[in-house]
Amino acid sequence: MPGLVTPSDTAPLRVSMPETSAASFGGGDTPVRRSPAPRKTPASPTPSSYKKPSPSKKTPSSLDMADSSLDNPDLGPFLLKQARDTMISSGEGGPTKALEYALRASRALERKGEGAELELAMSLHVTAAIYCALSQHAEAIPVLERAVSVAKETGEKYQDKEEEASLAEFAGWMQLGDTHAMLGRTEDSVSSYEKGLEVQIRALGENDSRVAETCRYLAEAHVQALQFEEAEKLCKKALEIHREHSAAASLEEASDRRLMALILDARGDHDGALEHLVLASMSTLSHGRDAEAATIDIAIGDAYLSLARFDEAVFSYQKALTVLKSARGDSHPSVAAVLSRLSSLYLRTGRMRECRSYSESSMRILSKPAPGATPDEIASGLTEVASIFESLGEPEESLKLLQRALKLLEESSPGQWSAVAGVEAQMGVIYYILGRYADARSSFESAVSKLRAGGERRSAFFGVLLNQMGLACVQLFKIDEAAELFEEARTVLERECGLAHSDTLGVYSNLAAIYDAMGRVEDAIEILEHVLKVREEKLGTANPDVEDEKKRLSELLKEAGRSRNRKQSSLENLFVSNSRKKEAGRRWSAFGFRSTT
Repeated sequence: MPGLVTPSDTAPLRVSMPETSAASFGGGDTPVRRSPAPRKTPASPTPSSYKKPSPSKKTPSSLDMADSSLDNPDLGPFLLKQARDTMISSGEGGPTKALEYALRASRALERKGEGAELELAMSLHVTAAIYCALSQHAEAIPVLERAVSVAKETGEKYQDKEEEASLAEFAGWMQLGDTHAMLGRTEDSVSSYEKGLEVQIRALGENDSRVAETCRYLAEAHVQALQFEEAEKLCKKALEIHREHSAAASLEEASDRRLMALILDARGDHDGALEHLVLASMSTLSHGRDAEAATIDIAIGDAYLSLARFDEAVFSYQKALTVLKSARGDSHPSVAAVLSRLSSLYLRTGRMRECRSYSESSMRILSKPAPGATPDEIASGLTEVASIFESLGEPEESLKLLQRALKLLEESSPGQWSAVAGVEAQMGVIYYILGRYADARSSFESAVSKLRAGGERRSAFFGVLLNQMGLACVQLFKIDEAAELFEEARTVLERECGLAHSDTLGVYSNLAAIYDAMGRVEDAIEILEHVLKVREEKLGTANPDVEDEKKRLSELLKEAGRSRNRKQSSLENLFVSNSRKKEAGRRWSAFGFRSTT
């Protein structure tokens, strides 16, 4: 978590934080991802799944003292130190004992009152951190909110403690954001980070290097929420500050450029992403970090592939493959990731023999990965290979790989809602292709519920997912449910993509078909007129899609003039053909999902 540093003559507050409560990005050997890596969250979005510590379990030691002993002014700091020492030194059961010490320390410091406000805030931070270590994240939320409130009131009350109070308030907001993220509450998490950034800017000014770190931290949170416009603004600010305060080609600047490339690639600006990646690679190599530079070369190859510059993409991938094999071994998941990229490239260029060879090599590595490989890395690689087999016309094999990936994620990282939702959505697409519409709807519904619970409803991906679920409902003749899903998808895509975007137009067409099936012909006509107008402007009057829309609109207009016993058009005729739906499903299956190492 980025820090807001107090002056040298002020004793800094130190907040004990569990490693899993702070998300990091950029720098180190962390590879750049083509899709945002999900934050780890607990298995259930409901606070009821977390067990509160039983108040009846007390240690028969100095904790069994009368409440009057809390009036001792030295007791609070002593208990706080005991809590820290117990957390560090004790084995199993240590966190529970440390929590008892921390809770009593907070009560003692509250009794102490005036002059102990900052110590109280620090004690609350430690208490929240212990709750997180015990996986009781919901319990940590009110504690952190109290800590922020105490720090803010202290800064307003005592001018001589304003800087220390700002540090405590900043740390509280950032820790609160991390805890919301652990619970999958993306919107609350981002809001907390934004408030922390405001506090830091107010204390340090807009151009401090520590502000740059927080900007990048917040930008990464926006990427997690698929809010790329906001992420780009913050990343630009971080890059500007680092270029002003750091040496040329610094690692901080390289980290900013890698994140910026990720954002630009997600927004379709592959040329811009490529420029940032090349500069980041040069900076990283100048510092002797070859393995890290190799991960950037993978991203460079992705950018070349998106630009259809295949020879340059092959060169980048092969260069990364050589370095990673040397640095991490032939059986590391990062090697499998490069092989999967090469397989995808040869698939696009029609060289099926090479495509299959590389994908099978990747599968062999993922079946028996090197020691130390994380389940997340293996699951990510499996989803990548699954997409290739889907494109090769082997949906059953693809489905098996996705089921393995889903099992790995659920067992090893039960709180990765975004990642699990992504795999479930890919499975839904394949079920749809196989004609297993009930299974498809179930997979889509599970993915949608996870994204709703995680607050990730402000993304085009969420809108496309709703549209796919609506199509599955149509095949199951759940017309009213399909209409609700298409209407919600329209709202999301209009907000995120605009009225003329191809995804939005596709939902319009599906919604018009549903309205016609429900007898709402005038609504269907109004929608199709808008779709036809936009398609004519964008594609021209001779485009096959435009001709299809003209025919559909013409049929509806004729039917609107008939008597009441009009013959309704069947859903099969009004909806896009099954083959075109499958194509749409394949395009969508790569929509921001394919996380790679």
